[in-house]
Amino acid sequence: MNVVVCVKQIPDPAAPGALDPQSHTLVREGKLILDDSDAYGVEMGLQLAGDAGEVTLVSMAPNQEVSGVRTALAMGAAKAIVVSDPALKGSDALSTAKVLAKAIERVGADLILAATESTDGYTGTTPVQVAELLGLPSVTFAKKVTVSDGKVRVERQTEAGFDEVECPMPCLVTVTAGVVEPRYPSFKGIMAAKSKPVDQLTVADLGLDASSVGAAGARQEITSVAAAEARGGGDIVVDEGDAHERIVQFLEQLKLV
Repeated sequence: MNVVVCVKQIPDPAAPGALDPQSHTLVREGKLILDDSDAYGVEMGLQLAGDAGEVTLVSMAPNQEVSGVRTALAMGAAKAIVVSDPALKGSDALSTAKVLAKAIERVGADLILAATESTDGYTGTTPVQVAELLGLPSVTFAKKVTVSDGKVRVERQTEAGFDEVECPMPCLVTVTAGVVEPRYPSFKGIMAAKSKPVDQLTVADLGLDASSVGAAGARQEITSVAAAEARGGGDIVVDEGDAHERIVQFLEQLKLV
């Protein structure tokens, strides 16, 4: 089984982040790391592919950056496709989906895995857009994934528990954190990752028009960014025999009772 895993390379969350003063987007320069959310998808892909299958990584990154992808290769993925092009700067979720979908078309896949959302964007829309562009069904919020008889069976996380969903392959599945426990790359894996193939592509290589991606093709724009309001101090209720009445009054003000 051929499994494609969409992975995102992000600035290290441990380092102070910076925003471009013009576009208000996250500055993505220097070394990037594998998004923790995507480690679950990589591990899930490796377990499902087994010894008879293969895991291919697909990523979009600036400046031909591959540090994060090498981490996923060290975990056991066979190869990777990284799309890097100055024209992609300022891409929104849909532009990113267009690029990933075209890259996936080059390799083909029995199953596509992705995180539910990235930890630096939190839109949660890119994976299902990829599925739509590829004309494939998608199942989201998977907390358990199994494959048999050409079908994917998923326990889909919900607020009340989980739904049992069955879907024909090929399809796209987004996984939640905790679906599996990601392995740590071994020294042998790290050394092997250095020689694994990473296909570097541009927008032109994918047959996309530069005007349809990046800032030129973005359907959304960040107009401003502001710090979250500081949390105000709470009210302290000293019980003098009427604390319950004051609590009820407070809840009534919030229209909770």
